[in-house]
Amino acid sequence: MAQIKVVMKIMTMNDEKTKQKAIEAVADIYGVDSIAADLKEQKLTVIGEMDTIAIAKKLKKIGKTDIVSVGPAKEEKKDDKKGGKK
Repeated sequence: MAQIKVVMKIMTMNDEKTKQKAIEAVADIYGVDSIAADLKEQKLTVIGEMDTIAIAKKLKKIGKTDIVSVGPAKEEKKDDKKGGKK
């Protein structure tokens, strides 16, 4: 299973106490490698090989959550070489 990056918006995350609760709730999930929380934008970013639904269920107990994005953890860079010069 490849690593995925999940970005969630937690509507009730507006203080340090709620931020800490969210981080601790997600940290219990098997497969989580890194967690980053942004109070200003009320976003929680989780990276790892875990179940996205498990994250949503844990955070639902803290407050209303929206899944912003789910995708690969690292974006692969493509080499675009257009118009090769001779």
